[in-house]
Amino acid sequence: MQECILEMKNVSKYFGGVAALRNVSIDLLSGEILAIVGENGAGKSTLMKILSGSYHHSSYEGSIIVKGTPRKFSSPSDAEKAGIEMIYQEISMHLDMSIAENIFLGRMPSAKGIVSWKDIYRRAKTFTDMVGLDVPLKETLRNLSTSQQQMVAIARALSRNPGILVLDEPTSALTEREVEILFEKLNLLKSKGISCIYITHKMKEVMHLADRITVLRDGQHISTRLKSETTILMTIEEMVNRKITNMYPKREVPIGAEVFRVENLTVAHPHAASKFIVEDLSFSVRAGEILGLVGLVGAGRSETVNALFGSIEKKSGRMFLNGVEIPVKNPKKSIGNGIALLTEDRKRDGFIASMNVAENCTLASLDQISKKNLVNGHREKTKALEYIAKISIKVRSEKDGITALSGGNQQKVVLAKWLMTDPQVLLLDEPTRGIDVGAKAQIYEIMCDLAAQGKAIVMISSELPELVGMCDRFVVLGGGKIRAEFARGEADEEKLLHCAIVS
Repeated sequence: MQECILEMKNVSKYFGGVAALRNVSIDLLSGEILAIVGENGAGKSTLMKILSGSYHHSSYEGSIIVKGTPRKFSSPSDAEKAGIEMIYQEISMHLDMSIAENIFLGRMPSAKGIVSWKDIYRRAKTFTDMVGLDVPLKETLRNLSTSQQQMVAIARALSRNPGILVLDEPTSALTEREVEILFEKLNLLKSKGISCIYITHKMKEVMHLADRITVLRDGQHISTRLKSETTILMTIEEMVNRKITNMYPKREVPIGAEVFRVENLTVAHPHAASKFIVEDLSFSVRAGEILGLVGLVGAGRSETVNALFGSIEKKSGRMFLNGVEIPVKNPKKSIGNGIALLTEDRKRDGFIASMNVAENCTLASLDQISKKNLVNGHREKTKALEYIAKISIKVRSEKDGITALSGGNQQKVVLAKWLMTDPQVLLLDEPTRGIDVGAKAQIYEIMCDLAAQGKAIVMISSELPELVGMCDRFVVLGGGKIRAEFARGEADEEKLLHCAIVS
């Protein structure tokens, strides 16, 4: 019988008059991986902020019991002292400091005020060995891959001797192989009695990793089941409160003539002038077609679409729109030519955080709402409301701040920004990253509608099931070159992954 090491009982949290959590109760067993799933706004983050001490115990109702002892957390340090460590989606560490320094930052072993570096490296190695990170401890964090940085974050958490690890979307920027490595390490920690709470939107990961699955919806606890007692479809239906007949609502539409063609695209490596991150790439996409660019991190996928859009410089290459060669010098020219790029990181370069929803929706279409460089507020509002309704963006008002929206609605605002330009070619780089299953389904429907309108779509995704479910054709990249090409029906996840890896 596994020991119950954590209970959160009847937790309620209100923001003003709005209930973020209503009488939510969960428990966690020793050596268990508990997945907590739900749409954005379901209450997952709020519940974890309460558990981590980010919300003062006086700001919510309910109780937290750790290993049989009631706890009241006033700050994150209180939660850490109780053996609870948080590992966030966005890695928060010092990129220009070493691995060892990051692990012990703020807790450097010292004697009489003098840092004991020998002791730091000896102890740091203990924790990097635990997560299987075989990198020199003096290596600067900036030089590590995202997965290696994630392992450093886990090593840092383990250095505090926790009983509970909480991981929030830890694989959002990892490749399939890096995810496998992370899972191996989490199962190793589990075997040593460390319990994990795992938060993700990726159902395949949940079914692979978790022992039990807790579903939250609209701030309420819906169910907790053993993995063997549920399925992906059952879990998703509980999350969205409706029946799901098809995860990927791909519709067959007529594939028309070639719209966009790329010939011999080459992009220099940003840090090594003699190397190419994309080399001699040629492909085309037709009206109504969704073309999937497949590859591991570093294969050149994002660099390809950014070069096509003009946001990074290409060394050579030609582009044709409807058979006519077009110069791609910068994003403004590309927008004018009917090309749009939804970037992989919406927070970094998808929207402007200080602007409201209407301002972000119209950001790429200022010529439609302005005259003599002056924005017409009425036109801006009218255009924004049109697209808010068209793609079902959940807002109280077009004047809402974009950072107040869920990830899925932020992504739809960014998509609305590009749809307003009426592009012929839509480059989608990780269009569903970090959004819940309900919002994903809406993005898929929008993509199908655009394909039916004859738009040419290029899609990048790190989720192979998503690519297989949505694309008409696949181009596999490896080392910046095309390694294989498949039509829909010719390839499955295994074949695509094999081509990407062996390249």
